[in-house]
Amino acid sequence: MQQSNIYIIVFSAVLTVVLGGLLALAAVGLKPEQKKQEDLFKKKSILGAVMEIGPEDDVLKIYEKEIQSYVVDAEGKRVDEVNGEKVEAENIEVGKEFKKAPEDRLYPVFEKLNESGNIQCYILPVYGNGLWDKIYGYMAVEQDGNTLAGAVFDHISETPGLGARITEKEFQKRLVGKKIKDENGKLVGITVLKGEGNNPTDPHKIDGLSGATITSKGVQKMIYNYMDHYLPFFEKKTSGSNISMN
Repeated sequence: MQQSNIYIIVFSAVLTVVLGGLLALAAVGLKPEQKKQEDLFKKKSILGAVMEIGPEDDVLKIYEKEIQSYVVDAEGKRVDEVNGEKVEAENIEVGKEFKKAPEDRLYPVFEKLNESGNIQCYILPVYGNGLWDKIYGYMAVEQDGNTLAGAVFDHISETPGLGARITEKEFQKRLVGKKIKDENGKLVGITVLKGEGNNPTDPHKIDGLSGATITSKGVQKMIYNYMDHYLPFFEKKTSGSNISMN
């Protein structure tokens, strides 16, 4: 039976409203679970900078026991509130902060504690540009503010088998034990060499990734920039100064 044009238009409108409403309800209903999974993934990434996390590990329990966090500004001063609202390191969106001038950003600090409850190292977010899009992750730095204790990296759309290899543990482990400062205490960062098989013994250099020169340089620049941003924080820490409230 042929339907009139009015019937088809009304039917389409009603169907659109009903489906739109169902999708909106689904989005609202799933939002808490989505936030929960995002928090879990972030905490797993933070811990992953210095330890292996297995599928059976209780990430939230480990995080609660071994991580304490806060936020500092570009001068290394602790920031507990912004415009009267409490600031928590876990809620800082580093990608959004990246769009601000470095002196205006908020910088999360995650302290990894050992079994005695003392600081083992500092885990700090890093963010930068790869070949195709953003790259990011966390760097673990020992209390001397110089020696790298680990790293974990991720990306949005680097090339599989090439730049995307920054997510591999084999690459990230090349940073462990490397130094970001020279013998005079000047920040020099980490040079990611072109290609692989160089086996550098220089404490400021690591092997690169074959066929991923631009992504490798992106990692190099990202590490230097963020370690530079955190220098005031480490200067306060290594000098014994308190990280006073802003």
